[in-house]
Amino acid sequence: MKPQYPTITVEVTVEKPIASVWKIWANPADIMHWNIPFVDWHCPRVENDLQTGGRFLFRMEAKESSEGFDHSGKYDVVILHQLIKYTGDDGRKSEIKFVSNSDSTTVIETFEPEETNPIDKQRDFCFSVLNSFKKYTESKED
Repeated sequence: MKPQYPTITVEVTVEKPIASVWKIWANPADIMHWNIPFVDWHCPRVENDLQTGGRFLFRMEAKESSEGFDHSGKYDVVILHQLIKYTGDDGRKSEIKFVSNSDSTTVIETFEPEETNPIDKQRDFCFSVLNSFKKYTESKED
């Protein structure tokens, strides 16, 4: 599926080495803690087979269950500590790059927007999740 708009790119720098960042990005138990866009939301279900050809499913919803959605798809390319490319079940493509900066790691996410919500809302949503990831990851002991 071709995006109606240009891709969206959001990035965050996490003050942890790349091995720690990758481990927390991949681990379902950790994903449930950081894959949260808003304080009144949660991620109650995660399935993650982080390998080329593997599948993922992240259930995100408001804590009072008024709204929610499944984010699911297939990993097209996984290169340890470097790159994840996937195709969502809705056909949109995403790419996540991990760039080591010695004791910190920059995570850069680029994705095709969907057609329902405004671009700014989608960018802010993704940025909020990445900031949640940063905060959670930096608070964890290695």
